[in-house]
Amino acid sequence: MNVQIFVPCFIDQLYPNVAFNMVKVLEKAGCKVAYNPNQTCCGQPAFNAGFWGEAKDVCDKFIKDFTGTDYIVAPSASCVGFVKNYYKKIYENTNTIAKVELISNRIFELSDFLVNVLKVENLGAKLNARVTYHDSCAALRECGLKQEPRKLLANVEGLELIEMNDNETCCGFGGTFAVKFEPISVAMADQKIANATATDAEYIISTDMSCLMHIDGCIKHKQSGLKVLHLADVLAMQVD
Repeated sequence: MNVQIFVPCFIDQLYPNVAFNMVKVLEKAGCKVAYNPNQTCCGQPAFNAGFWGEAKDVCDKFIKDFTGTDYIVAPSASCVGFVKNYYKKIYENTNTIAKVELISNRIFELSDFLVNVLKVENLGAKLNARVTYHDSCAALRECGLKQEPRKLLANVEGLELIEMNDNETCCGFGGTFAVKFEPISVAMADQKIANATATDAEYIISTDMSCLMHIDGCIKHKQSGLKVLHLADVLAMQVD
């Protein structure tokens, strides 16, 4: 199967290994992966900041960059949720709405694509560790994903998944929310870290590197021994 990948701007700039690992995972699942180097951003940061006109310009480019009929896969439920749910509002009552409908049906978060499209749950990965899982708001509420990442983690050799309390509660990132309301944002992350620590997990895993970036910053400030891993990083780990 031919697949186009969308690499969110913050992953491209800060966590490129997540994108490379997503490619490894998709190739392990039998996909032929294509990457358009002209791609930039989905438009979500500008939209959430209230710059809807500027956001639409970025969205126009996204639609142009991802023409065709191939599936689009991204390692970010936040970006996927934005394209699926908000492009329809941005382009409501315009001539572009038909293209938007098509693109919203083609784009998938990685775990959703693996489990529900490819019907693959075992990628032959191995991680000897005790982990806990954070449900990002976007994955849970905008993409309807709950069991998909857990099904994949259940097939990782050596991995023990321990659910933390309030795993569906927001980590406090929320994009610019973390900047505008820093004390609240940090307090929310601290509670998430406390819940994760109570499981004796070594790693917090999620579909969204934006959540993990925020959590990891607070972990380092607290000098906690916890570490973070994107789901793609786990699934790319090979059995010895």
